[in-house]
Amino acid sequence: MNAFYTGCKVENHIERKKTVTIQKLLVDTGSEYTWIPTAKLEGIDVSREKKDLHFVMANGEVVTRSVGFTILRVEKNFTIDEVVFAEPGDLALLGARTLEGLNLTVDPARKRLVATGPLPAA
Repeated sequence: MNAFYTGCKVENHIERKKTVTIQKLLVDTGSEYTWIPTAKLEGIDVSREKKDLHFVMANGEVVTRSVGFTILRVEKNFTIDEVVFAEPGDLALLGARTLEGLNLTVDPARKRLVATGPLPAA
């Protein structure tokens, strides 16, 4: 599948009026987490809740990053999730956990996000 991008609004989960729009996030179902540039998260006062977590990058490199909590919105869908504080050189990614929380899936033929369908009861 060819890569595609989407936009996302990120909110501070405590002070919800503090928001930032990320115009271009790579939709990456191979990444568990969503990665947002550190400057954008710090700009809306997102706290580093988990520090020194290790992540294995696509090239096999192991990096250490912090994680915080945000509300993420893609169009009319929203969820609360953990996000990685991406450093310079890291890609801004919309990961699988966030997609699941948004109840969205990838339509590879049209290169867009679509509703997953009804949520299971249990």
